[in-house]
Amino acid sequence: MDIGFWIMIVAWAFVLVWVPIIIFSNRKVHPRALFVLFFAEMWERFSYYGMRALLTLYMAKELFKALTEFEARSEALAIYGSYTSMVYLTPIIGGILADKVLGFRKAVIFGGLLMTAGHFALALEGMVFPGNMVLFFLSLAFIIVGNGFFKPNISSFLGNFYSLNDSRKDGAFTIFYMGVNIGSLLAIVTCGYVGEQISWHYGFGLAGIGMLLGLFVFWLAGPTVFGKKGINPTSMENFPEVNEEEDIKLLHGTKEDRIAALEKDAENFELINDSKTKRRQWLTYFLTIAAIPVVSLFLNLSDIVTWALIILSVGILGVLYVMSLKQESSKADATILDHPDAQNGKAAKERLWVVIVLFVFHAVFWALFEQAGGSVTLFTDTNVDRMVFGSEIPASIFQFFNAFFIMTLAPVFSFIWMKLRASKKEPSTPMKFVLGLSQLALGFVFLVVGSKVFADNGLVPVVFLALMYLFHSTGELSLSPVGLSMITKLSPKKTVGFVMGAWFLSIALANKMAGLIGGLTASEDVSESVGLEELLNVYSSTYLTWGVLVVGGAAVILFLTVPKLRKWMNGIH
Repeated sequence: MDIGFWIMIVAWAFVLVWVPIIIFSNRKVHPRALFVLFFAEMWERFSYYGMRALLTLYMAKELFKALTEFEARSEALAIYGSYTSMVYLTPIIGGILADKVLGFRKAVIFGGLLMTAGHFALALEGMVFPGNMVLFFLSLAFIIVGNGFFKPNISSFLGNFYSLNDSRKDGAFTIFYMGVNIGSLLAIVTCGYVGEQISWHYGFGLAGIGMLLGLFVFWLAGPTVFGKKGINPTSMENFPEVNEEEDIKLLHGTKEDRIAALEKDAENFELINDSKTKRRQWLTYFLTIAAIPVVSLFLNLSDIVTWALIILSVGILGVLYVMSLKQESSKADATILDHPDAQNGKAAKERLWVVIVLFVFHAVFWALFEQAGGSVTLFTDTNVDRMVFGSEIPASIFQFFNAFFIMTLAPVFSFIWMKLRASKKEPSTPMKFVLGLSQLALGFVFLVVGSKVFADNGLVPVVFLALMYLFHSTGELSLSPVGLSMITKLSPKKTVGFVMGAWFLSIALANKMAGLIGGLTASEDVSESVGLEELLNVYSSTYLTWGVLVVGGAAVILFLTVPKLRKWMNGIH
């Protein structure tokens, strides 16, 4: 029995039942825009995770097969770290350009088209130009740049359909995040199986088809579901007639006030739809495409990317701090929150301080979580007993555990947050980060225990890998969707795209660190120890140090700062 094939079939059957249930059960709670964005993001993530499931294994086994095993693994992990870090670096620029030039909807469509081109080019590299490193790096660069326009702006766009302190917001982002993981689940079991069992490049091609589906859904539903939201840039210099009083009317006024405010918005949409804006948009498209070859060059310059990310992260944190000192809370904030500090700049300033502090702990979380696509995938390939019912499951498919747990548990977490909110017992956002870090560390505890106590001839029982993914997934649900929701609440209205991009920078830095940490399992010293038991010891020691001790320590430190961070949030929960 081909167990990998049946995992793929069961996953598709499960999704076809599960998604309608989620939509039906939440249709009266959330706006229709949530479900359209959910579906578009699902297919975009199908494309990203479909390629990600195969990338490290493809590089280690095919692209660098002329090298020794450990040299190939080291090279693959270095490029993987640079690639995934740059995937989350470009959203900073993409967020700014959406705010200032393109608007959310144009940015999402443009980014999706670039990503589609990258996936198909990656398939072309193997089928027509095998081993062509220039085409390989260009393909990844298209995906990197496209993701910069797509990823932050679809998340920020969702925030436009909820008011500032809407109690449904965390639940909406959790459901949205479930869409991410449905796409991930289908991609991993489908592209992973096709890629490893049939052809790597058919797997990459399927990822491109998924991206096209996501774009089609977003474009088709836009006019009827989104209205005029997201068509044009949101920067306030483009809205000279919009003022805070209109915002208050829109949120709290009578029906007549809201209609008048919406009509005023419509006038301003027409105002910015001029030739100057269009010229800036076309210039943005041209310069972006011209930058893609430059981005491709950095993929093979690991040390430069590392230092660039460190310098950029420090610089962006400095910009956020300076930005915080210049903030003045709006009248709309004061009305909504009815908080004393909302009458002056103190509340807006301190909210940005929360973003700065959580930036660091967010990076720690993802640096270890993202071992899943790098070192943990290679660990699964060599040191996990993958025989199930007499059939060996491809190593790439095991990443489906994370997506499966997110899919099934996301509605549970959404329900729990809403119930706790109703009873005024919901943990604060910083406390949810503590829970996320603690569960991440616990997941590595299970993997280390399985490696050191229950391994047989260098092979770890698959149950310990499943337990690791379970606790990593619950940690992710505690931290990641709540983080996205937090950014839309704490960011100044004029710069939400930039702050969302900066938030993704923390993941960019984390992914590069993930590549460096994963590289510890494929260093020159390791290459002399080729036995499975010796290799297992290297993996378990690395995960004990970084996954258990470092992450656990970060959770303790953050726990001690929770009271101060809650105070700085000034009424936002």
